[in-house]
Amino acid sequence: MERGDREPLVRKSSSSYRTFPESTARRLDKEYLRSLHNKRLYLAVFAAVLGNFSFGFALVYPSPVIPALEADPSPALRLDQHTAPWFGSVFTLGAAAGGLSTMLLNDCLGRKLSIMFSALPSALGYALLAGAQGLWMLLLGRVLTGYAGGVTSASIPVYISEISHPGVRGMLGACPQIMAVLGSLVLYALGKYLWLVLDWRWLAMAGEVPVLAMVLLLCFMPNSPRFLLSQGKEEEALGSLCWLRGKDTDYAQEYEQIKDSVRKQSRRVSCAELKDPFLYKPILIAGGMRFLQQLSGVTCILVYLQPIFKKTSVILKPEYDAALVGLVRLSAVAIAAVSMDKAGRKILLFVSAGVMLVSNLTMGLYIHLVPASHNSTVANRTLVSSANLPAEPTNYITLIPLLATMFFIMGYAMGWGPITWLLMSEILPLKARGVASGLCVVVSWLTAFTLTQFFLPVVNAFGLEAPFLFFAVISAGNILFTGCCVPETKGRSLEQIEAFFRTGRRSFLR
Repeated sequence: MERGDREPLVRKSSSSYRTFPESTARRLDKEYLRSLHNKRLYLAVFAAVLGNFSFGFALVYPSPVIPALEADPSPALRLDQHTAPWFGSVFTLGAAAGGLSTMLLNDCLGRKLSIMFSALPSALGYALLAGAQGLWMLLLGRVLTGYAGGVTSASIPVYISEISHPGVRGMLGACPQIMAVLGSLVLYALGKYLWLVLDWRWLAMAGEVPVLAMVLLLCFMPNSPRFLLSQGKEEEALGSLCWLRGKDTDYAQEYEQIKDSVRKQSRRVSCAELKDPFLYKPILIAGGMRFLQQLSGVTCILVYLQPIFKKTSVILKPEYDAALVGLVRLSAVAIAAVSMDKAGRKILLFVSAGVMLVSNLTMGLYIHLVPASHNSTVANRTLVSSANLPAEPTNYITLIPLLATMFFIMGYAMGWGPITWLLMSEILPLKARGVASGLCVVVSWLTAFTLTQFFLPVVNAFGLEAPFLFFAVISAGNILFTGCCVPETKGRSLEQIEAFFRTGRRSFLR
């Protein structure tokens, strides 16, 4: 796109940089935001994030199920030390494949239909898990539920960002993480009590419930106005925005801004255009954030949480420690949701990375320095072998690993967890949003799979402190990346954010 074609967008894409004085424009924007009716918007977001609830449920499904399958009387289903890790990790491969396919689904089907499409592999995957008669059915079920999670991971944040307005986009952008954490907590609760009374297969049956509820609710929700305009469906897009904002509000002005932005990006992305900073800068920032988010170690820590607590001889039982960490994670995401539109994205990212840095450094130094009488790490060099040993805490100093992990999860959940997903959907340009969001999800889950696979060999070779010190270095890098590369998008429309990357003028984000 030539520079001459860009100038009209700069003048017209948002009321805050048209012909109004800055103070007048801000007053008009605030009056418009106050006039909006958000009940239907919240309903649409709730319908979409049920997919994230299912994702969080499926992600931690192996935690209570692996012990049951290790003791299963059927040889065809019984897991051992070689098959159990694959039962947990193939989910991330399925998620990467789901993100890859979403690069096409988001632009062909649209955001809403892509989310609804994820219900097919999810329902089939849960059905395979519930009726599994052999190991291949268990693994295929995990791959399919992972695939569905990859599709929702790439589609739901984009859908929410495109139907939301700047006044609540930060809060609503944190909802996917809240629902994913809630799904994990529900799985932990059901896994602790339900399968003891009935059977582990009922956990898979329970996973079908949010999937079916999501599909039913989304049938009555509108598609993204931006996607509809990109398909030339102007009347349907106007009706969608009217439904989301309320017919008594001045939504026509917002509609014209969106329409003008879409008109300037009606063509598909070409290879030559990838040299344009307007495209490659936000894609690199979003992909870099997804890469650094996973390198910070969150997936490894969540997957191996109970063995880590066993190994460090935490004073409480590991299963209760895991539940406590989950509650802290849910609380921190909720705090991020209510503060994101007030404090801003960058300040929360700085605080988040700082807390993760201190927590990982504390954990690494504790494991390295505390003698074997207080910490089983020196005596037991392998994480897997220590997972089956009873913890015998001898001192309250063993609370340090629990507190460090709780602060790490809290720091992650209040910044680098939800904001990374939100910023991905905010800064990616409309014409590349579908493809680029899928690419970011692929980067995220391939990184998670690689890190999870190398975690145990590194622990066995260098000790448990090595990965935590590495995670601390990455957290320091997150602080630098935030300061140098991440723009502040609080209170800005998607059109203003695109104008910033198109021109490089930071005045559009002030």
